[in-house]
Amino acid sequence: MKDAQWDKLLRIRTSGRDDSRSDQYRYPYEPTPYSVLERLAESGFLTKKNTLLDYGSGKGRVSFFLAYQAGCRCIGVEADDRIYAAGLENLETAASSGKTAFEQAEAEKYKVPETVDRCFFFNPFSVEILKKVTARILESWYETPREIILFFYYPSDEYISYLMSVPEMMFTDEIDCRDLFPKADERERIMIFSTAVQEKKDDDTDN
Repeated sequence: MKDAQWDKLLRIRTSGRDDSRSDQYRYPYEPTPYSVLERLAESGFLTKKNTLLDYGSGKGRVSFFLAYQAGCRCIGVEADDRIYAAGLENLETAASSGKTAFEQAEAEKYKVPETVDRCFFFNPFSVEILKKVTARILESWYETPREIILFFYYPSDEYISYLMSVPEMMFTDEIDCRDLFPKADERERIMIFSTAVQEKKDDDTDN
């Protein structure tokens, strides 16, 4: 199904790129292709028991789609007030509005709710901000130990290098998306990291 068809089915408007307020730290709004989200929804990593936090949620495509397709609860965090407002407009009409919510906040300052156990990123900001966001996620994890799985779509080398250096997180899997697009772009994948392995090691040590 094409992106426009999904928008119509979900009763939202999320197409179009917006880089009017982007800079070296916060990157342009560009919605994740629905074909990629379909693959994520089919992966088994998301169920109705999960709560997903979408960083740089924009107009809400990720949240609305995954709430609809996977049945999970979704929270979108967006710093740009204009794009956040567009997300709220979609919330009024969306088919999955009952399972979605949005917060206007800078990601690095947002306190991660203890209910969140999944996080999604599509290069919303620089690696400098990612480091602060990761600290927030781990802060929530230490306060309420649980498995938290992080999805990174189209990750940059900088992102990967940093994530591989975080001791509390382990690379666990990846979802190949190269076949969804005409050109064989190696970045067309969703890399998956998890806190679960580290948590288990801690438990073993305590025993």
